[in-house]
Formats: sequence, structure tokens, C-alpha cells
Amino acid sequence: MRTTLNLPDSLMSSAMKACHQRTKTAVIITALQELVRRNRLQDLKLFKGRVDFDLNLGTLRKRQ
Repeated sequence: MRTTLNLPDSLMSSAMKACHQRTKTAVIITALQELVRRNRLQDLKLFKGRVDFDLNLGTLRKRQ
């Protein structure tokens, strides 16, 4: 998808250096992927203490 964005040059160059990307497209894709990943982790943190796992590592290891 083509999109026109007005981004500060200093911010874009800092982002390109920080994530070691050579193109502006790669920087934006990397940033969006990281945003989605962090959001999913936040959603998972909501389940902390709510899910009861009754796992036996010995049994799991024998299944292989």
C-alpha cells in the first residue's frame, strides 16, 4: 500500500540508525512490527495469574 507521510527528517534518520535499516520503508515496517508485538505482549500480560497450568515436565518430556 502506498501512503504519503510527513515525518521529521531528524526523527527518521535517528530511527534508521537505531534499527540499522537503510531505507525509510524498512524503518517504518520494523516500527509497525514492534508496535504490534508490544501490543500483543501487553494483551498477554492481562492473563497473568488467571490461567492455571497444571503441567508435569516429566510427562511432557516423555511424550517426545
